[in-house]
Amino acid sequence: ENRYLNLPNKNGAIKRTVTVAVDGQPVVTNEIELADATPDWWAFMDISDWRGKTVSVTVDKLPDDSNALAQIEQSDAIKGGENIYREPLRGQFHFSSKRGWNNDPNGLVFYNGEYHLFYQHNPYGWSWGNMHWGHAVSRDLVHWQELPDALAPDRLGPMFSGSAVVDWQNTTGFGRNGQPPLVLIYTAAGNPTVQCIAFSLDGRRFTKFDANPVLNQITGGNRDPKVFWHAPSKRWIMTLYVELNRTHTIHFFSSPDLKNWTYLSRTDGFFECPDFFELPVDDNPANKKWVLTAASSEYMIGTFDGTKFVPETPKLPGHRGRGFYAAQTFSDIPPSDGRRIQIGWFQTETRGMPFNQSMTVPLELKLITTSEGPRLTWTPIKELHILRTSTHLLTSTKLTPESSDPLANAKAELVEIRADFEPDNQSILLFTVRGAQISYDARTQKLIVNGHAAPAPLLDGRQNLVIYCDRTGLEVFASGGLTYVPMPFQPAPDNLSLSLKTTNGHVNVTRIEVHNLESAWPQQ
Repeated sequence: ENRYLNLPNKNGAIKRTVTVAVDGQPVVTNEIELADATPDWWAFMDISDWRGKTVSVTVDKLPDDSNALAQIEQSDAIKGGENIYREPLRGQFHFSSKRGWNNDPNGLVFYNGEYHLFYQHNPYGWSWGNMHWGHAVSRDLVHWQELPDALAPDRLGPMFSGSAVVDWQNTTGFGRNGQPPLVLIYTAAGNPTVQCIAFSLDGRRFTKFDANPVLNQITGGNRDPKVFWHAPSKRWIMTLYVELNRTHTIHFFSSPDLKNWTYLSRTDGFFECPDFFELPVDDNPANKKWVLTAASSEYMIGTFDGTKFVPETPKLPGHRGRGFYAAQTFSDIPPSDGRRIQIGWFQTETRGMPFNQSMTVPLELKLITTSEGPRLTWTPIKELHILRTSTHLLTSTKLTPESSDPLANAKAELVEIRADFEPDNQSILLFTVRGAQISYDARTQKLIVNGHAAPAPLLDGRQNLVIYCDRTGLEVFASGGLTYVPMPFQPAPDNLSLSLKTTNGHVNVTRIEVHNLESAWPQQ
């Protein structure tokens, strides 16, 4: 009769096999740490599609004195959800799921005027497990609305990572009345491990292909299909992680219809979650290169003829921080926009909360020319500017170790800082942001974030820093985006202080912007 089943969860309890059936037919089975007594938090299952039907919940075993089943209740509200999005460790402009665990972003795609973020989701546990595809949508890449999970475990296994495409030419035949289908391509991680597809005509309800799998197991654990339409060869291309003879490889396949796949070639040296896309160098459409990357965000640049990727670089370092993994880029962003936008899994542990982990801010990727050849840059998307509420601005400031702190009166919980400066060759510029220390050492041309150092070259004697600080993490950018340092970090709630000083040498600061940010989540 109601929208949700609320399930009592106890972190660290024995996992019980919980099967949900509708009118006597099993629908999904999960391993859940059910609370026999007082729960730590409440998980929820959306049962609105089954209104008026009989839903049964069966557990394989429970202690005789367990109250787990008796505590399960129907409701139109999430039990204990009065403070959703305002919890102490909820990132306020980094996406996280209402409840449970999230990891890899999946199926990033623009469809019907919305950006779709699918992701690895355990709706019924604080830790990894029960892999579903969570689902959220946004019209601006900043404010997200979480929707019911798009894919749940089935007879072929849990739902592992993958991608999504809009089938504009209806090669699958899933489209109706001129409406192109949104197609999800995912790994079903049972035994064997296989690749499958599902589709939707409204971006809300998804139907798994009745002839799944579309690609059988190659070796155990092959996974994470990334698919795109290759216009020159007029066919779909899939990159897939395959471990072959103890070697990490990315296999390339082609298909006319997303249902029948043919092996093309392979590239060695990349592990999990491949992504493959073309970018112009220096925004020049006449000079494009292909980028192959994977879970670590290391990448190669090269050419692709529709069959084989030919690297022109060795494997290059990607992000330079910690807690960033399995990033993916959006498909089907309109040509009028033309950006390549990436989101990564931000490994921000939130103990004591009914949710765990988050996503990075969306990042715009570009290829720029350097003295060593073309290289990727990462910069935060411009849409994040809509979160700015007030600004503290400094221009043309010369700093020495004796200077007073220009940010002494600035305070912020959620903050974006932008700094452009010219250091002398002996200088060290130090920002302290809510207790985090972010410094630039001109002697070594390194950026140091909470003791973690990363190369950040000066460009024509100048440096620019962009710092985002949320309740659970920092994202720091330098050298025009050539250096990207994500860093999980939990500031003390009462520490809103900001400071700036030079500990060595002289720095000519041409501009500093300190923007207080508002939450991206809806007001309760």
